[in-house]
Formats: sequence, structure tokens, C-alpha cells
Amino acid sequence: MECRTNIGRKCYLRALWAAPLGGAKLSGCARVSMAFARPGVAAAVPLLVFSCAVVAGLGVAAEAEKHMLVGSDLSAWQANAGQWQIVGSAQMNPDTPKSLTVTPGEGILYNGPQGRTVNLHSKLEHGDVEAHIEFMVPKGSNSGVYFQGRYEIQILDSWGVEKPGFGDCGGIYQRWQDGKGFEGYAPRVNASLPPGQWQSFDVVFLAPRFDSSGKKIANAKFVKVVHNGKLIHENVEVTGPTRAASFNDEKPLGPLMLQGDHGPVAYRNIWLRPLRPTEK
Repeated sequence: MECRTNIGRKCYLRALWAAPLGGAKLSGCARVSMAFARPGVAAAVPLLVFSCAVVAGLGVAAEAEKHMLVGSDLSAWQANAGQWQIVGSAQMNPDTPKSLTVTPGEGILYNGPQGRTVNLHSKLEHGDVEAHIEFMVPKGSNSGVYFQGRYEIQILDSWGVEKPGFGDCGGIYQRWQDGKGFEGYAPRVNASLPPGQWQSFDVVFLAPRFDSSGKKIANAKFVKVVHNGKLIHENVEVTGPTRAASFNDEKPLGPLMLQGDHGPVAYRNIWLRPLRPTEK
């Protein structure tokens, strides 16, 4: 610790530290304020003010628990990446608004110059999870985020749609069997922004449950889906994989899948955080 100032018998210290607290680990930096006793005055209780701590094991989201999926390369994704690539910026092409223009760099994932390539699967397989996903599509384009590679939240240029359906942006896409669609859940509101603008999903997802014999005893559930800050789904169960899923079965774990074959799309700031038992 280093004493930075000493004014009126109060000493402020700044420390870099990592210490246990009730089973949780605190790491980061802290400012510690210690007031010393004066003659005839009871000793003050030392006060610790944590100014920038990262806390794991408590009832708050911990940065250390977040799995970041978009960075400087494709190392978080399975090997068959097709034309997906990492770039530094992406925007809707003003001359051809159904396409994207990009510049070199890192931090943004997009599905290549043709805007149609393979679906991309994360190496990480998740169960119950909190997810944050930022995306951008040009005019008229389409993609989707599949939790466990099976249950889709639709991405579409749905700007201006007055009565959105399950196929609009934020919809939980329908299932498909014997040439017919069924289920599917429209978002409560159309929270879409204009094409070319970055948008976000914040999702809490519960995986299906199975007994010891492998029989499913509870459906997958979207506990909460927030689109651009607006709640669009709450406690919606999905009875099985939605249309165009990577897998027809259901499992306790599966990869996040980004749809790459429906049109140009860019993603950034994708992270997954496994839920603790107390959060389910």
C-alpha cells in the first residue's frame, strides 16, 4: 500500500489487491480510508471503499465469468468458419444499401463479402446462460442467433413493421415438421432500429431438463429477451428445435450458432455467462 496524502489525520491509501471475502474472491483496485482517533475521541472504525472491484461468487454478474466470443480472431469458433472474418468496422454501404462495407481491424465479426456463407458455431457449449449479442444488418437482410444451436431468436431488417410476427426481428422462430410450421412467438413490440444501425439482444435462457434416463422433463425456456432495451419475451417455453436448427435432438449443452446463409450481417460484443444455481 502507498500513502498518497495525509490531511487532518486522515490517510488515503490506494492498493492493488486480491483477497478472499466470505468465500468470494475480490480482485481489482480499492481506495481505503482510515480515520485515526484524536485525544478524547473514540477510535473510528476503518472504512474500506471499493472503487473498482471485480466480484466473483456473489449475486451479481462477474466479468471473470463472461466468455467473450468476438475479439481479434476466430479462435472462439469451430473450425468450419467459411467466409466469416474479423474486421475493424462494418457499415451499410450507402451506394448499395443491401450490402455491408468493412475495414481491416478487430472486434467485429461478419459473414464475408458475399453475405452468404456457413453457419458459425461456438466452441463453448452452454446450458443455462445469460447472453449479450450486438448485431447489424443492412437493408432487407436476415440472420439469427440459435441458442444451443437449436432455438432461434430471429434477426431481420424489421424497421417500420407495425405488427411484428415470429419471423420479424426478435421473434422466437417457429418449429417445422412434416412440411408445416407451428409454434413461433412474435415479439411483444417491434424494437427494431433502422438498417445499418447496431442493435442488441440481452437474453436469459434455460436449457431443457432431463432425468437420469435421458428423458426430457422440462422444455427449454427463454426467461427474458430484451431487444434494444425493450422486453419482448418473458418465460416462453420452446418444445423443441426451431426451423433450420443445426440439431434435431435436444441436449443439456450446445453451442451458440450464428446464421450466416441468409444475408449480410455483422456481430460484435457477444458474451455468454453461465447462470449460477441461485439465478435459475
